[in-house]
Amino acid sequence: MPLDIETPMTPKGDQPKAIAQLVNGINNGYKHQTLLGVTGSGKTLTMSYVIDKIKKPTLIIGPNKTLVAQLFGEFKTLFPSAAVCYYVSFYDYYQPEAYLPSKDLYIEKDVDINREIERLRHTALEALATRDDVIVCASVSCIYGTGPPDVYRSRRIALKVGDSLDRQDLMLELVKNQYERNDVILDRKTFRVRGDSIDIFPLYSDYVYRIEFFGDEIERLTSRHSVTGEMMKEYEAMSIYPGTQYLANDAFFESALEDIKIELDMRLAEFEKDGKVVERHRLRQKTLYDLELLRETGGCSGIENYSRHFDRRKPGERPFALLDHFPEDFLFIIDESHLTIPQLRGMYGGDYSRKKNLIEHGFRLPSAFDNRPFRFEETEKYMHNVVFTSATPRNYEYDVSEQIVEQIIRPTGLVDPKIDVRGTDGQITDLVSEINQRVSKGERVLVTTITKKSAEMLSDYLLEMNIKSVYLHHEVDTLDRIEILRELRVGKYDVVVGINLLREGLDLPEVALVAILDADKEGFLRSKGSLIQLMGRASRNVHGSVILYADNLTGSMKEAITENNRRRRIQQEYNEKHGIKPTTIRKEIRSIVETLMQIEPKEEERIAVPDDLTSQDILYVIDDLKEKMAEAAGALDFEKAALYRDKIKELEKMVETR
Repeated sequence: MPLDIETPMTPKGDQPKAIAQLVNGINNGYKHQTLLGVTGSGKTLTMSYVIDKIKKPTLIIGPNKTLVAQLFGEFKTLFPSAAVCYYVSFYDYYQPEAYLPSKDLYIEKDVDINREIERLRHTALEALATRDDVIVCASVSCIYGTGPPDVYRSRRIALKVGDSLDRQDLMLELVKNQYERNDVILDRKTFRVRGDSIDIFPLYSDYVYRIEFFGDEIERLTSRHSVTGEMMKEYEAMSIYPGTQYLANDAFFESALEDIKIELDMRLAEFEKDGKVVERHRLRQKTLYDLELLRETGGCSGIENYSRHFDRRKPGERPFALLDHFPEDFLFIIDESHLTIPQLRGMYGGDYSRKKNLIEHGFRLPSAFDNRPFRFEETEKYMHNVVFTSATPRNYEYDVSEQIVEQIIRPTGLVDPKIDVRGTDGQITDLVSEINQRVSKGERVLVTTITKKSAEMLSDYLLEMNIKSVYLHHEVDTLDRIEILRELRVGKYDVVVGINLLREGLDLPEVALVAILDADKEGFLRSKGSLIQLMGRASRNVHGSVILYADNLTGSMKEAITENNRRRRIQQEYNEKHGIKPTTIRKEIRSIVETLMQIEPKEEERIAVPDDLTSQDILYVIDDLKEKMAEAAGALDFEKAALYRDKIKELEKMVETR
């Protein structure tokens, strides 16, 4: 299906000009372009119309999970018929394997995987393998290694009604593709066998796929509701994709193990020559144990460190990543590029320094270096059609771009906020007074501090002053961060106190005041670009204003205020010339978490059971609902557990009366 935008919003202000310039640039073969769009000028809508006109699969990279989730929600709304996907790190907690030589301390890898985000990542891979109308919103983790896309796609299981297929062969293929058989509880990445049918619950799907056999012939293919078993759709053909993105080619498995053994022997000889007895013993013991596990089970802890051998890559050769799943001429958008590009640059160096200690001290083979993120120059090779978007581009964007497109005039006529510089003496008392004025008008406030501790302390103080406040920093869980910002919009909170998480791309039109504490503390958080971004949070509201609490006027403050006032002057002149009266942006408030989870607001609707089920089918549904009830109770969600309990009782009565 084509990538067609579906929205009543039409380009306004500087948007039509920006769209035309960017589309012409791509058609003229420009590899690099920059959209310099002020906060609130509608860069997302501009890029959506560019996607609509270019009609190519699109990858959008953002600097953090919160912003990527917001982009996902917006593009999902603008392209409801397309495959809009969310691809970020699936770790809620990640402690990488490391060794600290100064303390002789080895730290094992420890992770907590978010299964819902893992599902969303696989949804992106499956969409790229089967569709052209794909938009993937990703974090910088998308440049980290995955399995080869050709292996992932070649391992799909193609099914067609009327085909002859041995059920044992199908089950064996499912196991090879990292599915587990579970005839009691059907969860994602599992399958079950019941009579002449096999139910498969892929990781990337919301539905269970049922394959019904007549002998060795596929008689029927259907998708089913994961709880009720209700049939959703019938198919003539379908494909089941692997349960993991990290797959080895079976044809090379044994030779890969042999290569690991050869590398081990060479490394042991090096340690012996250098007199490193402890390191030699450590490496030999660990690697031989891993090899034994690989031969017996097909996997081991830290298997990704041997990925170069399984992928048949040469030493130093880049790994495969999400970018390899796209066609060569895909549209590449790097959002908030002034932040995202430095992250893309820095990932390789941090990974290398950690691995170096592990390898030098005998915890890993040198090939572990090749389980890594891309170097920046490797990412650049994918920039055939790249657009950088930012209100404050850095030198890199200016240097490489064939075209800089400015988007200063907002569709709503809103102008950049007024700036007020105030001293720090009595700043908290002054801030409380300003907050109360905004709250009395139903408006919201963002307050930024320098440290996490000061954010927490200020939030607690505001609560003591009967102000609905909450703090936001990097230790707040990803999905919780997203929901906090939604709750700010709906009025559960009037103030959010944060650090740098409140800067780039957050779309909060209810915010009328941004207060910046310690504005004169020169550094990353108070640079010219950071201050402009922070000020921009107040530019979506007609009453938007900014207070800088500072005792000195730093160079960064002067430059940021000058640029803000330049844009404000251009916007005011445009409004006067065209008779435009600025209006606050009105935007639907919806739960991004619900969008990500793809759940309906009412739980009752999810557990509705069709009336035409047989008694045996109802018993199967009851088993599933009991498992769901136990999960909900275990998560202390007793309201949801009660809904399942009531439905179970209703179904049990239904069976008794038949």
